[in-house]
Amino acid sequence: MKATLLIELLTEELPPKSLARLGLSFREQMQKSLAEAGFIAPDNAGRWFATPRRLALQFDDCLETQPDRVIEKKGPAVAAGISASGTPTQALEGFMRSAGVEFSQLEKVGDGKTAYFAVRLKKTGERIDLHLPAMVETALKKLPVAKLMRWGSSEVQFVRPVHGLVLMHGDRTLAGEVLGLQSRNVTRGHRFQSAGEITLSRAEAYATALEENGHVIADFARRREMIRAQLDAAAGHRTWLQDDALLDEVTALVEYPAVYEAGFEAEFLAVPQECLILTMKANQKYFPLMDGNKLTNRFLLVSNMKVADPTHIITGNARVVRPRLADAKFFFETDKKTPLSARIGKLSSVVYHNKLGTQGERVDRLVKLAAKIAHRLGADATLAERAALLAKADLVSDMVGEFPELQGIMGRYYALADGESPLVADAIEAHYRPRFNGDALPRGSIACAVALADKLDALIGFFGIGQIPTGDKDPFALRRAALGVLRMLMETPLPLALDDLIDDAAAGFSPALLTGDYRITSADFFRERLRHLLRDAGHEVNTVDAVLAQNPNRIDEVPLRLAAVEAFAQLPEAAALAAANKRIVNILKKSDHRECKASAPFGGTIDPALFQEEAERALFADLEKLAPAIEAQLAASNYTAALKTLAGLRRSVDAFFEGVMVNAEDLAVRANRLALLARLAGLMNRVADISRLSS
Repeated sequence: MKATLLIELLTEELPPKSLARLGLSFREQMQKSLAEAGFIAPDNAGRWFATPRRLALQFDDCLETQPDRVIEKKGPAVAAGISASGTPTQALEGFMRSAGVEFSQLEKVGDGKTAYFAVRLKKTGERIDLHLPAMVETALKKLPVAKLMRWGSSEVQFVRPVHGLVLMHGDRTLAGEVLGLQSRNVTRGHRFQSAGEITLSRAEAYATALEENGHVIADFARRREMIRAQLDAAAGHRTWLQDDALLDEVTALVEYPAVYEAGFEAEFLAVPQECLILTMKANQKYFPLMDGNKLTNRFLLVSNMKVADPTHIITGNARVVRPRLADAKFFFETDKKTPLSARIGKLSSVVYHNKLGTQGERVDRLVKLAAKIAHRLGADATLAERAALLAKADLVSDMVGEFPELQGIMGRYYALADGESPLVADAIEAHYRPRFNGDALPRGSIACAVALADKLDALIGFFGIGQIPTGDKDPFALRRAALGVLRMLMETPLPLALDDLIDDAAAGFSPALLTGDYRITSADFFRERLRHLLRDAGHEVNTVDAVLAQNPNRIDEVPLRLAAVEAFAQLPEAAALAAANKRIVNILKKSDHRECKASAPFGGTIDPALFQEEAERALFADLEKLAPAIEAQLAASNYTAALKTLAGLRRSVDAFFEGVMVNAEDLAVRANRLALLARLAGLMNRVADISRLSS
């Protein structure tokens, strides 16, 4: 018989930031266990519920008794299971004892390489009552929980104390124990607004019973959308500050959401709005209300209670937020009394890294590096130096000490209050960008110079001392820093060579400090990040590989090269030329001619007098004719035009390979033909290694 299966765990308040992850993981673990045991279909994903005080699952069409099954147990390999005398070895005897079978019941099975002994046992299907408690216990142990708790005198552990268990199949309560609790068909509703304990008559009525009798919206996704809709309605003509992480957290804090509007004194708006917004979001879980891009003195709060008169809720929350805002105002006014330039000295006592020195020493490096980069960009190096000098000064301010997320942002406000140039102030804020994937990039040469300096100093410093990201470990956020550098170079764009930037950054460190092949490893790291960045942007793998195979040093030219290769790939001549190029590269490799590399000359001297076939004369003539135009197009960075011009060589290239034997017996003729191919390959691969386009 099929019916809906219900599993519910009643707990004390679960961690809100991980509630959705706990619910999803619980569902995934139970789906896998139930499907493997045959109680549900493998594609039966079920439903998961999560509120501050419960985790629950529902699986429709769950069998009461699993089907009869044939279970195959694999034993030792045949070679290891039979001794030289032909009798079973100890390994095989142990396997037979564990499986409860005789030798005559064994079968030989193979995986294509090795033959194994195996036994197939028929197992009669069992009721879900016998399996479910153990499945739930196992699933709970696999949840992504950082720290477990014990409660009472029990040795039972879970992320929070557990006070109730429901296991039901249809209208039947399943007997069983999980985490020391016996299953019942009784649950609890809202802490304050429930009618009392709720007796469940059927598993499929779970969510409805909780909502109607317990004032609980059990479905996390539905509760989240209810909050979003209420926020939209309450905001009216204004906008509430969208924040998915905060919306998830608030959803995990309430069981029956109700949105109310409250406010604070307008005098607090004199404080930078980033401070007020962060205070409301981080400390109080409020949604600030905006009028365009400007913060108002109103906010929306999500309550766990829907009441007829919410006055006490509104006034209580307004009263609670006021001291937080007063603290922010105090920090701001106090910080402004000390200029940023007067704070620089304190950075000498702030450790950046035990091998890379203090923040003060780092600032000294940033000043020099930002000036070099500004000079390469043709920007005002003096302004870049000033911005780099002040960039980290707000780290020792009271506001950033309270809210580290505001570093750079507060530096900009304090710099403007000190009378610094707006370009300097903007660079102080922007030098941390991009802070996250998709974040806006710094704007202007001064801001870009300081932002590049900040990220390059970190990358080269940590690579120089061997702190290279491995696997998913990246404690110093070097992947994010590298992506920031690449995005600035490519999207701004900035006409800077990556190798020059690496050398400029390395010059700020003592040569004795930087060890190993940090230049090579850092350059490779940049190019691997670039590969992922371009693929994530939707470019074809072959196209990306073709462009990056040439190790482009000017990252700003990469989009142009990609566009050129993508346009070339659409030409009817592309496939044949890519295949020919691949053939040429292989011939030259075997002949040890390195001239095929884009960084090398076109090849040795070509002597037309040594040509013996009309096809090689024609290819040489076409090269001579088209090379000047291609060179001019390359010099103008018109890569698309260069590759389209190159397509005009297809006929002569095809004719060459049809009518010319490259490895002629006459060594002089052979060398001449190889030189011709080397020149052709060099011309073909200046934009990208188009042989990578050949399948």
